[in-house]
Amino acid sequence: MAISLSAVVLLAVILVVLIRSGSLKAGPAVAAVLFGFFLASSGMAPTINNFLDQVADTISEIKF
Repeated sequence: MAISLSAVVLLAVILVVLIRSGSLKAGPAVAAVLFGFFLASSGMAPTINNFLDQVADTISEIKF
């Protein structure tokens, strides 16, 4: 849960920065948000979630 919440916050910050810098207009931003919303309710959501969990686990195991 903490990882998905962190990812949502990070993506929201990136989206706000892109909109404010003029790199992304409001229309495409709304389309991206709606795409993410509908993708989350699709059959691909568990597969994407498992992939992101594995990536997070792999990153957490890296020792510096």
